[in-house]
Amino acid sequence: MSAIGFVLPRITYHGIGTLEKLKEINGKKAVIVTGGSSMIKTGVVKRAQDYLAEKGIESVIFEGVEPDPSLETVMEGVGFMNKTNPDIIIGLGGCSAIDAAKAMWVFYEYPDTKFEDIIPPFTIKPLRKKAIFVAIPSTSGTGTEVTCVSVITDRKKGVKYPLVSYELTPDVAIVDGELCKSMPPHVTAHTGLDALAHDTEAYVSTLADCYTDPLVRQSVEMIFNALPTAYKEPENLEARQAMHDASCLAGISFTNALLGIVHAMAHQLGGMFGIPHGCANAILMPNIVRYNSQATDKYKDLAKLLGKETAEDYALEIENLRAAVEVPSSIGEYGIYEKDWNEKLDIITANAMDDACVGANPRIPTKEEIKKIYEYCYTGKKVDF
Repeated sequence: MSAIGFVLPRITYHGIGTLEKLKEINGKKAVIVTGGSSMIKTGVVKRAQDYLAEKGIESVIFEGVEPDPSLETVMEGVGFMNKTNPDIIIGLGGCSAIDAAKAMWVFYEYPDTKFEDIIPPFTIKPLRKKAIFVAIPSTSGTGTEVTCVSVITDRKKGVKYPLVSYELTPDVAIVDGELCKSMPPHVTAHTGLDALAHDTEAYVSTLADCYTDPLVRQSVEMIFNALPTAYKEPENLEARQAMHDASCLAGISFTNALLGIVHAMAHQLGGMFGIPHGCANAILMPNIVRYNSQATDKYKDLAKLLGKETAEDYALEIENLRAAVEVPSSIGEYGIYEKDWNEKLDIITANAMDDACVGANPRIPTKEEIKKIYEYCYTGKKVDF
C-alpha cells in the first residue's frame, strides 16, 4: 500500500471567542484581506487589529473582495501587498475573502507567475518565503480555513477555477462561531449546504480513508442537527459554533480526500450563471448521489446516521434539509431562463468535464452523462441512470 499524507494547518483554534488567539501570532506586519463591509461594520476587523497590536504587529486592510472573487481583484490585492510587504497574510471574512487572499499570497511570493501556470492541480511552488497565512472564516461552508483550495473566477471566460495545492493550506485557522452572527439566512443556508456537499463528496471519493471518513460522519450529523436552528435563530451561538465546527471538519475531510462532480458541475453554474456556490451544490447533490450510488454503497452509511437505510433515503434527506432552509430545488426554479440555459449547456458541460474535481468521483462520467444530469437538475427530475 502506498503512503498517504494527511494535511492540516499547523494549529486550529476553535470555539467562541477564539479570535483573541491572534495575540499568539508572530510577525511584524499583517495585511488583513476582507470582503464587503460586514466585518468592518460589526467591529471584527477592529478587534483583530487590536489583538495584533497587543503583540506589536502593525496591520493594514485590503477590503472589497467580491463574492466569487475575480482574478482582477486578486491582482489588485497583490499590488497592495507589494507596496506594504507583509510577513503575515490574514484572510478574514467569507470564503471569498480567504480564497482571494490565498491566491494573492501565491503571486506575492512569485511575482512572475501567470494564472495559467497554477490552474493545473498541485503546480504551486513552495510558499512561506515571504509570509505565513492565517484564515478566519465568518461563514460556515467552504472550510477554506483548513483546505488546499482557492476558487478564483475568470470573468472574461465565465469560468471558476479551483486552484489546488497543499501549499495553500493555511498555517493557522481560527474557527470562532461568534463571527457568524451577521450572516443573513440565505447565506447561512447556502454555506451550510456547501459544507454538506463537501462531506457527501469526500465520503465517496476514491481517496477517502479511515482518517477522513470519521470526520465526515461527525460533520454530517452536526449539519443536519444544527443548520435549521442556525437558519432560524441567527443569534444562537451554540448552533453557529456547531455549524462552524462542522464546516471545518468537512474541510479537513475534503482537502485530503478531494471532491467530485457535484463541485465540478457547481463551479460552472456559478461561473456562467452566477448561482451561489452552495445553492448550486444543493440543487445538484441529491441527483448526483443517485448517479454515484451505481458505483458505491457508502451513501448507506450516511443514511443510517439519519435513521434511514438507502442511498435514495439519503438523497431525500438532503432534499428535505434543502427545503427546510428554503433553497430552490432546481436550476429552473432558481430563475435561469430556458433560452439562456440551452445556449450555454454544451459549454458548461465541457467545462465541467475539465474541472479538477472530476478525478476523485467514484463513478467516472461521460460528457453525455454530465449533460443529462444538468438537464435533470434544470427541471427537477430525479436521475434514474
